[in-house]
Amino acid sequence: MSTTIKINDKTQTVEATPDTPLLWVLRGDLKMTSTKFGCGKALCGACTVHIDGVPSRSCVTLLSAVGDRAVTTIDGLQGVEIAALRAAWTDVDVVQCGYCQGGQLLAAAALLKAKRQPTDADIDAAMS
Repeated sequence: MSTTIKINDKTQTVEATPDTPLLWVLRGDLKMTSTKFGCGKALCGACTVHIDGVPSRSCVTLLSAVGDRAVTTIDGLQGVEIAALRAAWTDVDVVQCGYCQGGQLLAAAALLKAKRQPTDADIDAAMS
């Protein structure tokens, strides 16, 4: 079944059933492998993308649920928030293996867009 979705400001047509998880569309059909598979249960956050600016776990988000909303992966994230976060990640040596960093950066960018001065409690809530 042919479906059109908007990913990183580009319209893409994929051949996938409506019940296919968005993660598999990104990684398998579109070869966009920067969004990672972690737990498959929406617990770890490695698969996080933005859907209309809201952090969403792509491993449990069905293609049919995306509709005409915009999907942004770590590759398409732009703006002052992500630039500041990348600099901060580097300055304090956050990166270890890097596998889950994309999901963490997407969650943090959404938090900063919503709340410029988040508290520790805000950060904990956004990262869970």
